Amino acid sequence: METLQILGWIYLGVALGSISTIIVLSMLQAGKLGKVEDENISLRLQRTMLKDEILKLSKRGKPAPRKRKYWKKKPVK
Repeated sequence: METLQILGWIYLGVALGSISTIIVLSMLQAGKLGKVEDENISLRLQRTMLKDEILKLSKRGKPAPRKRKYWKKKPVK
């Protein structure tokens, strides 16, 4: 009977310890997850800004000059 009681207390201690460990680890991971999400948002913003900058640089500012048409010059009178 005494052995059964000891095993019950051990079982209860393992169960409570595992539950409290899971809770503590999830709280610690929640803080890290928030930091990762913030960094992810900032990197996405940086990517869109760089993409816009590349598009601005790739566009031509002025149109290409037209080729001249060489006509025969009229004789001077």
